[in-house]
Amino acid sequence: MSTSHARIYLASQSPRRRELLKQIGVHFDPLLLRNDARREVRVDETPLDGELPVDYVQRICREKAEAGWEALLLRKLRPYPVLAADTTVTVNGKIIGKPDNNEHALQILSELSGTRHQVLTAVAIAFEGRVEMRLSTTDITFAELSEARIRRYLLTGEAHDKAGAYGIQGAAGAFVKHIDGSYTGVMGLPLFETVELLQSFGVSTA
Repeated sequence: MSTSHARIYLASQSPRRRELLKQIGVHFDPLLLRNDARREVRVDETPLDGELPVDYVQRICREKAEAGWEALLLRKLRPYPVLAADTTVTVNGKIIGKPDNNEHALQILSELSGTRHQVLTAVAIAFEGRVEMRLSTTDITFAELSEARIRRYLLTGEAHDKAGAYGIQGAAGAFVKHIDGSYTGVMGLPLFETVELLQSFGVSTA
């Protein structure tokens, strides 16, 4: 039988993930992986040669959760479950990462224009040697986007630091012609799968 936990650590800097955890009533403390240089725990997010997007997103997510637990031990923090997540956008089996700059974002969004792509979000929890993970897969169909429309969107600044160069919860929500899957998964934390995981570790949710 699982021990109950009043709170967790969130190994993510994403404000969307913080908002979503609050939405389901989970008490958490942020756990930043890059903190003290002497106690630094890094995750290399470079895809391996020939790695499939579905394998990539789960590998990175697991490594983030394990790195979070390692950071907790190094910093001698009180032991609570560590939750991590990773989101990857894929088109025709190709991993679409975060844009380097506005021109790169323009290139990415032009590629997504008028096509269907997949958003894969893995969520994992690590606690005392146990790691459990869930995967959310969502199909998104974008409208045809003109270059002028994309450039107007880029002026919002929303594209930065987001897989696929867009945030569905912002102005880019209007680009979505059809969604088949988890809206919160596209935001970065699929709530159905997250609640399942949290409950399996004895963390109460709304």
